[in-house]
Amino acid sequence: MNASLDDTTVLNALFADSPQGLFVFDSDHTVMRYNPSGLGVRDLPAEDVIGHRVHDFAPGFDADATAALIDEVLTTGEPLRRRLVRGRVPSAPYSNQTFQVSLFPLDGPAGEPRRVVGVVEDVTEYQAAADRLAVLSGLHAALGPALEARPIADGLVGALVPAFADAASVDLLDEAGDPGTGLADVPPRDAPLRRASFAPADTTRSRKDGESRPFPFATPYAQALGDARARLVPVSRDSSWLSASPEGLAPLVEAGVHSMIVAPLVVRETVLGLLTLYRHRSDPFEEADLDVARQAASAASAHLDNAYRYHRESTIATALHRRLQPDAVPALTAVETAHVYLPETAGGDWFDVIPLSGTRVALIVGDVTGHGIEAAATMGQLRIAVRTLALQDLEPDEVLTHLDEVCAQLPGSAASSGSTAVATCAITVYDPVSRRCTMIRAGHPAPLVIDPDGTRRTVDVPAGPPLGAGGGRAYFAAETELLPGSLIAHFTNGLLDVGGHDRAEAACRLADMLASTTQPLAELCDTAVYRMAPSHDDDAVLLLARTRAFPPDQVADWTLPADASVVATARRLVDRQLAAWKLEDAAHSAELVVSELVTNAILYGTGPVRLRLIHDRGRLLSEVTDANSASPHLRHARASDEGGRGLYIVMRLSTRWGVRHGRRNKTIWCEQRLDAPSSGTTAPDMAFDLEAVPEL
Repeated sequence: MNASLDDTTVLNALFADSPQGLFVFDSDHTVMRYNPSGLGVRDLPAEDVIGHRVHDFAPGFDADATAALIDEVLTTGEPLRRRLVRGRVPSAPYSNQTFQVSLFPLDGPAGEPRRVVGVVEDVTEYQAAADRLAVLSGLHAALGPALEARPIADGLVGALVPAFADAASVDLLDEAGDPGTGLADVPPRDAPLRRASFAPADTTRSRKDGESRPFPFATPYAQALGDARARLVPVSRDSSWLSASPEGLAPLVEAGVHSMIVAPLVVRETVLGLLTLYRHRSDPFEEADLDVARQAASAASAHLDNAYRYHRESTIATALHRRLQPDAVPALTAVETAHVYLPETAGGDWFDVIPLSGTRVALIVGDVTGHGIEAAATMGQLRIAVRTLALQDLEPDEVLTHLDEVCAQLPGSAASSGSTAVATCAITVYDPVSRRCTMIRAGHPAPLVIDPDGTRRTVDVPAGPPLGAGGGRAYFAAETELLPGSLIAHFTNGLLDVGGHDRAEAACRLADMLASTTQPLAELCDTAVYRMAPSHDDDAVLLLARTRAFPPDQVADWTLPADASVVATARRLVDRQLAAWKLEDAAHSAELVVSELVTNAILYGTGPVRLRLIHDRGRLLSEVTDANSASPHLRHARASDEGGRGLYIVMRLSTRWGVRHGRRNKTIWCEQRLDAPSSGTTAPDMAFDLEAVPEL
């Protein structure tokens, strides 16, 4: 609203009674009239103000900013309200102040230029409080979700410099990675602190980033570490504590630092380090600034504590995860294997290679939902469960069905809590004798199959529901016959999570990389990881298996009628076959084992009876198959019993034995080590003499 200069009554009242600074400026920015009791001119004679510009009687005031505002009002004729201008006034020459300036145009007498009325109010304290609040608000945004000490330290100093301090440093105790577990509340005087962050790079830097050494004793740094109390410290050449380390602390004085704040980083009564703030600007730190430093240190300490906790849990989970992975994959006749495991986030990825009866092998890869110790523990439970189920020689679909039931019983499973599924899993079972491969999966990526010539083979493996999702849905397998030298690749989603590519496209890229038929598997694993460059946001597993065909001359197979007379025939067949394999030393025990297995099949099963011998890597595998699906039971016969010792004899003469169930039959198998010193002899604690057992 424009006013007339002739309204002298109103103007006189304002200039006489207003507690605010009032000024009337002409077009040359000189003062025509002012309030003598106003801010900054209360003790000045009128001749030092009238006819002068602002910078003449208030040299510390931002004259350029004031002149620009006056010109804007003179040009536009529009008022300006509540503009902030910083500077100093004669009554407070050593500290910056903030003024709120409002300017209004005045129309002069006819033919004369326009004037401007300025209203000046000291808002230094209000603005300082707002600035401090803005610093803290920016600090929380700068710290963000960081879970590592260095980004937290960088975010802390970045939020405080230059908005609040001219320089800042964060130094962390080397022992501070595990607060609350035994570190003394008062660190020792010689405790080294590692420089985690500093800003900006100027002469106030007294140590390099990453350097670890103690602060000198009898200095504000050591005092703040000792009593865990923040302190505001004036700095001058006369400060006695500078003599504690003249060379190390001299850069403070050389850089013109006149005040600093040393605030300890404390969480749960444990000192983590120090936040130090420096100022060489005209305004020294005030007591109100000390409270800002305390709050900044407290916020940073909480973030550091979270980072240390996350690091500890991640370290424990990773160690647990590694401990639960296979120590070493055994050498197998069925396949050659190689694997790579990238524990990026201590998640629940796992793999396993399980030798099965009949020289078969199970390749298993799984991925548990979530990360951390709970995911690693769940992974361990599932890995043990799936290994136990696989060693029972169950069909792959039965393994997944039972594993799904196990997942449904775990705490926090989807079936009990309505959350996401517990895990995904993929299983491949390969038989080198028949070269048949069975693949099945539960919500997991399908394995890749590469033929020996490098061509990708398409195998349609039904997806199946994730484990623990509930609903009792079924799992269906896919079967195919593989050529020797085929490559089977199992992996987890972490390997496919590559920026800019969806998982289907990433799987195609992986298949192209695995097409090399001459590269060793271990190198092929590493090459795939290098080229895929998986994300660091998830664990990744890659399990490769190159198939082999079992030599036909190392397998003997007969089909016998279900008649007691064939027991002797079975013994003769075994004897002749072992002689052909030059395994005469194992003939006695092998004949006895086969006799018991064939007799058991004839007595309790239904014919015909299939007998198979496999000579594999220093072991002899004997298998007898019949059409009865009922499992035999091992029992300890009494001395007066005429029978019931068959399976006991098989057990004592075998390294391992078991029952494998098919869709319409069962197979009792046993394994005998050909290099075992007791092969062909009986154990010393057996309750009877095997030589006395009559032939059937």
